[in-house]
Amino acid sequence: MDFKAELKKYQIQIDQELKKYIRKHECPEKELNSSMEYSLMAGGKRLRPILVLATYKLFKEDYKICMPYAIAIEMVHNSSLIHDDLPGIDNDDFRHGKPTNHKKFNEATAILAGDGLLNNSYMVISQDLLNTKNEKELSKKIKILNEFSLATDRMLAGEYLDTEYEGKNIPFEELEYIHKNKTGAFLKLSARMGAILGDCTENELEKITSYSEKIGLAFQIKDDILSVEGNEKITGKPVGNDEEKRKCTYVSSYGLEKAKEILSKITKEAILELDTFGEKAEFLRGLAKYIEIRNK
Repeated sequence: MDFKAELKKYQIQIDQELKKYIRKHECPEKELNSSMEYSLMAGGKRLRPILVLATYKLFKEDYKICMPYAIAIEMVHNSSLIHDDLPGIDNDDFRHGKPTNHKKFNEATAILAGDGLLNNSYMVISQDLLNTKNEKELSKKIKILNEFSLATDRMLAGEYLDTEYEGKNIPFEELEYIHKNKTGAFLKLSARMGAILGDCTENELEKITSYSEKIGLAFQIKDDILSVEGNEKITGKPVGNDEEKRKCTYVSSYGLEKAKEILSKITKEAILELDTFGEKAEFLRGLAKYIEIRNK
């Protein structure tokens, strides 16, 4: 399998689907809609919606049923990025190599755009629930809606602690707790949504959950590493930002080389969780490796 080609194919599909939710009509709040579109279509890796689709494909081929949930997770993820960049939190000027939302528009518009994308994610899911007539399918989707809400809550908790602990030395357990919630919650949710919609068994769901928890932690550790040694022209955001803000990261806690060792170990563990799925999980194995070696 050509992993990069498959990844690009997924990204194109997600971008095409996202465009269907852009509001282009003339209305008094047109600038707010433009602000939401600006962040939603700014680029990015689209890992979360891709994880929904790729996990579903372990069990079933046609992932049309998954699309509303893939779109919803990308909306709420971008909502969190807009708010993360605000002056009251990380005060970042650039994301994906472009001015952050509050720099492009203004702070009030950015706050409301983040709120709007969060709300839109629930609108997308609720509309899909209304369109679902089969009781068994509806029950699965209600379970997913509950997990979606819980993951959003955990992301907010992680974000809060990330800001609260700036400049403080904290135990490993609390650092891991921040990463598992701030970043890991949505990646775990994405994988579980795909698996549940694909009618996985409980044992299969456990394997997928463990895999996604590990790649979620790996993703944040890699972010910590890129904040130290990444290329600003590639990452699209300033390098050294975490150190400047005295954020508690795996690099600040363990040093760069040890952080890389931990990342490699967790990635290997994540890949092992997929053994039960055989060749069908080849893309997900590639995704774990991609998270480990990515440069942005």
